[in-house]
Amino acid sequence: MIETRPTPVAGPALDATGAIPMSQADFNRIANRVQDDYGIQLPLAKKDLVYSRLLRRVRSLGFADFGAYCDHVESVAGLPERTEMLSALTTNVTHFFRERHHFDLLSSLVLPPLIEAARRGSRVRLWSAGCSSGQEPYSLALTLLALCPDAARLDIRILATDIDPKMIARGKDALYPAAERIAISEPLLSRFTEAEPMGDGFRISEAARALVTFAPLNLIGDWPIRGPFDVIFCRNVAIYFSAAIQERLWQRFAAITRPGAYLFIGHSERITGPAEARLENVGITAYRVLPQHDGDRQTSDSTGATQ
Repeated sequence: MIETRPTPVAGPALDATGAIPMSQADFNRIANRVQDDYGIQLPLAKKDLVYSRLLRRVRSLGFADFGAYCDHVESVAGLPERTEMLSALTTNVTHFFRERHHFDLLSSLVLPPLIEAARRGSRVRLWSAGCSSGQEPYSLALTLLALCPDAARLDIRILATDIDPKMIARGKDALYPAAERIAISEPLLSRFTEAEPMGDGFRISEAARALVTFAPLNLIGDWPIRGPFDVIFCRNVAIYFSAAIQERLWQRFAAITRPGAYLFIGHSERITGPAEARLENVGITAYRVLPQHDGDRQTSDSTGATQ
């Protein structure tokens, strides 16, 4: 990324301890910007975390204080820095086959009929919404390949999206540290991963990478993507949104899926709002999309998708 750097200043505005202070007004400006751009809530209790994560950005860019940093972020020239700020503030905790019960359900209940439909010529689409650095969509791909080694010859594809372009780049690279191997079974490791010759890590094989398409996407913005989807994984993402945004997100997912499709959410998330009527619980934080009756249909302004 090409970064627009500010004009150097004489030096940071230090307090009595030698630290660059963050005022309540500074925090509010940052919290409001993140809320407006990305839908992410930053309560006051997160002020220390925000300070510690952005202090390096303030210093490296040469700003005198957080107020000047906020001025930059809110300017046209500061648009690239908003992405850097997002990367600094978001926590991308993930690993292969996280919440394994979801993948067990995928393997036993969800994928077999979808694979059969694909063999008959049907189109099958899975979506990892909030894919972080790629472990989740590749876990989907490995689960699919274990059941259907010739999946690439069928019309089955996985879309992987995240708001952070840095995470998208890491997902495309498909390179992971050796410690991540522990979550992948030995048969899948031997068949669908490759040793990294320049280190002790590994790379996801071409067979799995070919099934996944990575793209940046802001879940609270427009969705210029094509549906309908048969499976959506959106786990541990909605917890950062307000209740109103969560409800709208569940509605948008229901609107861009086929009847009978499946939605998987995070262990601390719950379906609320109008979408509850469309989603039937089929397991731990796993839901099946019910048909929408004509009398219940609403005009949707939500997906921005080509059906």
